[in-house]
Amino acid sequence: MNVLLGIGGSDDSFRALEETVDRAQAAGDDLTVAILENPESDRDTEAIEARVFETLETADFAAGVRHLSGDPGSQLVDLAEREGFDQVVLGGGQRSPMGKIKLGHIAEFVLLNSPVSVKLVR
Repeated sequence: MNVLLGIGGSDDSFRALEETVDRAQAAGDDLTVAILENPESDRDTEAIEARVFETLETADFAAGVRHLSGDPGSQLVDLAEREGFDQVVLGGGQRSPMGKIKLGHIAEFVLLNSPVSVKLVR
């Protein structure tokens, strides 16, 4: 499977990174990590990239790493469609006190517009 992981610097996205690397390694999937410009994150793209490479090195796993600029949701959807990815993976989704899942704007956009399956890691 050809997997695209979008990471924007949130704690959820780092959890998704670790879980997706483990899953890709076990399943023999191809993985591409897309570093997104997320205005809601306190981390800059250089810090995110350093964490991505650290995680990949620790797992001894090779994956492609790209930077996407512009609107993160639409850039991720465009890349998934243009390059034929089988799945998009994102971190996100918090439960409200009423038990409903609350999504960030990037995850919501990707879920509503992606031409391929989307996996949310919480």
